Amino acid sequence: MSTIRTIINEHIEWRGQILKLAKSDLSKTYSGAALGWSWALIKPTMTIAVFWFAFTFGLRFSGSVEGFPFILWMIPGFIAWFYMGDMLTGGANAIRKYRFLVTKMKFPVSTIPTFVNLSTLVIHIGLLIIVIAIFIATGHYPTIYWIQLPFYMLLMTMGFIVWSLFAAMLGAMSRDFLNLVKALKQPVFWMSGILWDVNTIKYEWMQKILYFNPVTYICTGYRNCFIYKTWFWEEPLQLAIFIGMFIFTFLLAVWSYRKLIHEIPDVL
Repeated sequence: MSTIRTIINEHIEWRGQILKLAKSDLSKTYSGAALGWSWALIKPTMTIAVFWFAFTFGLRFSGSVEGFPFILWMIPGFIAWFYMGDMLTGGANAIRKYRFLVTKMKFPVSTIPTFVNLSTLVIHIGLLIIVIAIFIATGHYPTIYWIQLPFYMLLMTMGFIVWSLFAAMLGAMSRDFLNLVKALKQPVFWMSGILWDVNTIKYEWMQKILYFNPVTYICTGYRNCFIYKTWFWEEPLQLAIFIGMFIFTFLLAVWSYRKLIHEIPDVL
């Protein structure tokens, strides 16, 4: 409990610096580019365009889901993945990326993954606005189910802040762990239902196993808002699994923080 209180107090006391460093992290990532922050939106937009071209003209798949063209079904899960994929690896590398905050000044280590997450969240919000514009432009106007988007965004952000704290502590101690996380990124992408519908799996037990992957739950949640028109409380088992995984990861993060916080400055 003392470790949990320490982490919470550090976030409260340094909240102003966390926001400033989140802005600085975003600026630093795209500094020197003529288009600046625009690249944060251009890159994922180009990726979506490539997948649209591949499925429409290459694989000649033009089916629909719940009356929506496949590309519109795909986009909500894809933009959630852009955030989660970045934080899967970027979160694990957060402390190493900002090692000078650990080795050259007295800065609360637990807040480093948080401001890295927040800077990525700003990009995600920009992409979400673009997606909303695309749905409206194609004649799919807002519904009451869209008000769930902040809920799923909050779950996603909190989940990956906790993951980043756990992974960043281990990543600071071991480059092998960082390489492992990078190697797992592609398998996680293809097994999370980003390009295919988890609900079409005929084995119910397999669906339940897949929902132990938080990426699957968030991507499906975004589609529940835009496509399936389903409230989050209508799927209590999936929500309970996500919360259970969040608590488990949080306990791992607290454990790794308590065990490694005094060793990391020497390792870095």
